[in-house]
Amino acid sequence: MPSNSNTIVLLCPGQGAQHVGMAKAWHEQHPAAAEVFAQADEALGFDLTKLCLEGPEETLNRTDMAQIAIYTASVACHKALVASGVIGEAQLTAGLSLGEFTALHLAGAFDFLTGLELVKLRGQAMQDAAGLTESSMVALIGADEAQALALCEEALDDLENQGDEVLVPANFNCPGQIVISGSLKACERAEAVADKMGIRSTQLAVAGAFHSPLMQPAADRLAEALDKANWNLPAVPVLSNVTAEPHESDIASIKQRLVDQLTQPVRWSQSMQYLLENLPGADARLIELAPGKVLSGLMRRIDRKTKLENCAAPA
Repeated sequence: MPSNSNTIVLLCPGQGAQHVGMAKAWHEQHPAAAEVFAQADEALGFDLTKLCLEGPEETLNRTDMAQIAIYTASVACHKALVASGVIGEAQLTAGLSLGEFTALHLAGAFDFLTGLELVKLRGQAMQDAAGLTESSMVALIGADEAQALALCEEALDDLENQGDEVLVPANFNCPGQIVISGSLKACERAEAVADKMGIRSTQLAVAGAFHSPLMQPAADRLAEALDKANWNLPAVPVLSNVTAEPHESDIASIKQRLVDQLTQPVRWSQSMQYLLENLPGADARLIELAPGKVLSGLMRRIDRKTKLENCAAPA
């Protein structure tokens, strides 16, 4: 890997990057990474390390488990990279959905254990909110934002009994890859509408309608937890998923954007476009932290010329 002489931008993965064996090499080869996992095990009161390294997969994939696992793996990876001299201090951080908490921690907004507690609460609250109503998410391949909005509107209009049905864009991952989220009946209708519009669609195997108004109960719980946590202003810019721009230098505003993120769309594609247009230095190194390669894949669709240094495992 290159030396740490260049400008560092840290990119932190979100839910979906988890897999059995995640960060295994970091844990085995770097004491700094192993220490992070040990801290998480003690704070949580169960063996998160074993879950990450050995599974079972169905438990690791649960929203309440996946989020704490990814957060811990990403922080462990970062600690090892710094301790081994591979990278220096970051000049900007960003994270996809859950990863925004990792990004804020790495920017100095709160310590590791505070972030772990917040992520634990967030995952549990989202899992609980998902259980309150039948809901799902649908990936649209080849759609732009205007088409996604039109599809959601038509799918809702086509339902005989709309009632409290919800269907909204939830994730703008990269050009041509948008995820919509909402009530189960609306999601099922959306697939038929997508077929009529010539858009490929796939219903996702998720616990519920994340980043939609159906997550309001989770947002309310997260807001309360954020207010109780100890905060600092981030030492470097952190991109917001909601605005696709750096957070304001105001803790109350940062908290509100994190709450908003649960019920509003994640604008990762737009965030990366902002990043590429405003890179802090021509020599910037974009580092994707463990545990996966999701962000590298998305960047190939956002800007093929931009390469991420993937750190799912030590070089």
